[in-house]
Amino acid sequence: MGLFDLERHFAFYGAYHSNPTNVLIHIIFVWPIFFTALLILYFTPSLFSLSPLQLSLLGYHLNLFLNFGFLFALIYALFYICLDAKAGILAAMLCGLCWVASSYVASWLGFSLAWKIVLIAQVVCWTCQFIGHGVYERRAPALLDNLAQAFIMAPFFVLLEALLTFGYEPYPGFQANVQAKIGAEIAEWQEKKQKLIS
Repeated sequence: MGLFDLERHFAFYGAYHSNPTNVLIHIIFVWPIFFTALLILYFTPSLFSLSPLQLSLLGYHLNLFLNFGFLFALIYALFYICLDAKAGILAAMLCGLCWVASSYVASWLGFSLAWKIVLIAQVVCWTCQFIGHGVYERRAPALLDNLAQAFIMAPFFVLLEALLTFGYEPYPGFQANVQAKIGAEIAEWQEKKQKLIS
């Protein structure tokens, strides 16, 4: 599977997220996982010996550090643009917004409160997704077969899933090609499952 083969990656994702309730659960809970990861990464040291970027927001002075949170958001943003320029730019803007907003929240909360909120949010969000897979999808999550899918591509794919419902396609025929591949992936999984049962 090519690193930037959007169709193959999205078909793999879709095979694990075909139930509408499970898809909705992921749309709701994936981006908060990304946001809270950036929130806790605000407290990592700066990667460069540069002064922090200073931003005034609603009368509040905010220091934005070029630390692991920034690097994390930047890598995700660039990767999403490489997957699909149009939807990727929207995803990149969301990554940037999450970085700035999480920095604001982290500086306001302080580390002693932030890590507790991050822990609770991560546990709730991951639990809801596991429930979505167990109760509605009736299939183990993709992270058991492809860890990168769960941690790197999931935020982009839930955004793309939402955009597809409004008629967006990265290119003509994308949805038809992906649906055919998803059907084949699900059929292959069901066949393997039947063999294990019998």
